[in-house]
Amino acid sequence: MNHHRDMTELSMMAKDDWADDELAFFHYSLQQIAPYLNSEGVAIHKEIMKEIEQRGGLSAFIPD
Repeated sequence: MNHHRDMTELSMMAKDDWADDELAFFHYSLQQIAPYLNSEGVAIHKEIMKEIEQRGGLSAFIPD
């Protein structure tokens, strides 16, 4: 897996500029702490999930 840019850098970018592995990494990370997220965190997670769906879902990120 490639080096991930941190959330500070990524938050300044459109989700469609994020790499697939960055979307997957932060989706799984936010999913694990979902009960503790504030409304801003929930909104970011929803944006990440929407971008993943637009790219064909998480299964599209897994190489054959």
